[in-house]
Amino acid sequence: MRKWTVGALAISVSIFLVSCSGDKAVTTVEPIASEAFRAFVDDYFKALFEFSPTSGTASGFHEYDGKLEDYSAAAFQARVTALRSMEARLDGLRRQKLATDEAIDAAILDGQIKSELQDIQVIETWRRSPKAYIELPGGAIDLLIKRDFAPGPERLRSVILRLRQVPKVMQDLRANMTIPPKEFTQIAIEEAAGSVGFFRDTLAAWAKTAAGGDAALLKDFETANKGAVKAFEDVVKYLKTDLLPKSTGIYAIGAKNFSNKLLWEEMVDLPLDKVLAIGEANLEKDYKDFVETARKIDPDKTPAQVMKSISKDHPSAATLISSAKDSIESIRQFIVQKKIITIPSEVRPTIMETPPYARSGSFASMDTPGAYEKKAKEAFYYITPPEKNWTAKETEEHLRLYNKPVMDMITIHEAYPGHFVQFLYASKYPTKTRKLLYSSSNVEGWAHYSEQMMLEEGFGGGDPKIRLAQLSEALLRDVRYVAGIKLHTQDMTVEQGRDMFVAKAFQEPKVGYGESRRGAFNPTYLYYTLGKLEILKLREDYKKAKGNAFLLETFHNDFVKQGGVPIKLIRQILLPGDAGAIL
Repeated sequence: MRKWTVGALAISVSIFLVSCSGDKAVTTVEPIASEAFRAFVDDYFKALFEFSPTSGTASGFHEYDGKLEDYSAAAFQARVTALRSMEARLDGLRRQKLATDEAIDAAILDGQIKSELQDIQVIETWRRSPKAYIELPGGAIDLLIKRDFAPGPERLRSVILRLRQVPKVMQDLRANMTIPPKEFTQIAIEEAAGSVGFFRDTLAAWAKTAAGGDAALLKDFETANKGAVKAFEDVVKYLKTDLLPKSTGIYAIGAKNFSNKLLWEEMVDLPLDKVLAIGEANLEKDYKDFVETARKIDPDKTPAQVMKSISKDHPSAATLISSAKDSIESIRQFIVQKKIITIPSEVRPTIMETPPYARSGSFASMDTPGAYEKKAKEAFYYITPPEKNWTAKETEEHLRLYNKPVMDMITIHEAYPGHFVQFLYASKYPTKTRKLLYSSSNVEGWAHYSEQMMLEEGFGGGDPKIRLAQLSEALLRDVRYVAGIKLHTQDMTVEQGRDMFVAKAFQEPKVGYGESRRGAFNPTYLYYTLGKLEILKLREDYKKAKGNAFLLETFHNDFVKQGGVPIKLIRQILLPGDAGAIL
C-alpha cells in the first residue's frame, strides 16, 4: 500500500520516437508548444488543488493547508465546467507538434480529465458514496500532523481551519446522497464511528503538544474540534437511522464504464472479456503452483494448513519493529549484490509503528512525502503493532502475519525494490505532471512484480516457504483482478466475491468479505496483477530486442525512472517502434 496523490491516465498519444545511439528514445521535432503547454500544466494543477486542497497539501504545496474540499453540488458542477474548458484547451494543444515529454504528459492529463468527468457525471460517486465524505476530514488533518514541515503551532492553526469546515462536509453528504449501495453506507458507518475516536482522543493529544503552551491557541482548537466531533457523532446517527434503510443502490458501474476506466486510467484498450480471461488463467496458474508448493512443505496438510503453520514463527510485539529493520537491510543488500536495480540514495525509510489514527485495516504501508515537499522529506515504513487492550489470542493472530516469509514479501513490496525505491527515483521524473500523477498498474504493478522477480533472481535460496508466501500474496491480487471485473460487469454479489477469496486465495471469510467489499467501491483493483503481467511481457520483449546486451538492472532502472506512466507508454519509450501487445 502506497499513499500517493492519485491520478488517472489516458490512451491516445502521439509520440515521435526514433532509434539512435544506445537505442535511446528522442523526439524528431522541436517543441513548438512548450510555453503554452507549460502554462496549461500549471493552470491544470492550480485548478485541481483549488478544488482538492488536500491533494495540494499532500503534494507539498502548503498554501492549501487551511482549506478543505467543498463537496457541494454547486462545487461539483463548477468542476465539470472547468474540466470541459481544460479538455478543449488541451485538445487544441495536442493538435500541435509536441515534444516527447509533452506528448506523454498530454496523454496523462487527457485521461485524468476524462476519468474525472466520468466519475462526476456518469458514475456519480459523489452522490453514491458517503465513504468519500467520511474519509476526507481525517485524511486532510492527518497530512498536517504526521510530518514536521512547519512548527507545531503553525500546523495547529491549519488544523483548526480545517476542523471548522468539517460540519459543512457532513452537511454536503446529507444534501448529495441519493440511493447508495448498502455496502458503501455500511463502511461509512464504520469509518465515521472510528473518526470520532481519532478527533476526540488522538488529535486532541497531538494538539496539546503542538500548541507549545499557547493556551489561547489550544482553546481555539478545542472549540473547533468539539464541533467536528459533534458533526461526526451526528452523521453516524444519520447514516444508521436514515441513509442505511434507503441504501438499496447498485454498486456495479457496468462494462462500458469499467472499460473506460481501464482505457483512461491504465491505458488498456483490450476487450473486457479478454482482460478477464487473462486474469482467470493467471489465477489458475498461481493456484496450482500454491497447492504444489504447499505439498512440498507438508504433503499431509491442506494448503491452507501449511500456510498457517508457517505463521507460527513470528516476532513478538516487543521485537516487531526490530525484525522489520533486520528484514529491510538484508533485502537491500541482496539487491545491491545481485544488481537488481540501482538504488540512487543511501537514505533509508524510517521504520516505525503505524500511528493510531492510521491503523484501521492496515498491517504495513509506505508513506512518502509529496514530490514538492521541501522540508519534511522523510518516508515512513509503517508496521502496525497489536493494540495494548487486545486479548492474548487477538495479539497472536495479528502477529502471525509478520512471520519472516510474509514479512519479506511485504518489505519487498513496500520498500526495496518496491515503493520506497520508486520514491527515491521520483525526484528524477522529468516533468511536473509525472511527479504529481501516476497510473496504479505501473506503481502497484511494479511493487507486486518485484515480489515474484526477487524470487526469480534467487532471493530466499529456493526455500518453498518463501515461495508459498509470494504465491499467497499473488493469489490475493489475482482474485481481486477477477472479482473486480465480475462484481461490476457480471452481477457478482459481495458474498460470492467473498467465497472466491476463501476458495481461491485461502483467506478467512471475514477477510474475504472485506476484500470483496473493497472491490465494490474500488472497481479496478485488478491493477496489481494487471501491472505485473504487463511488466513481465515488456521485460520479455525488451530482452529479445536487446539480445546479449540485455541487463536486468538496466531494464529496471530505465523502467522506474520514467515515472508512473502507463506501461503502454513505457513500451514506446523503451522499445521505439514496437507494436507488440501489452499483455
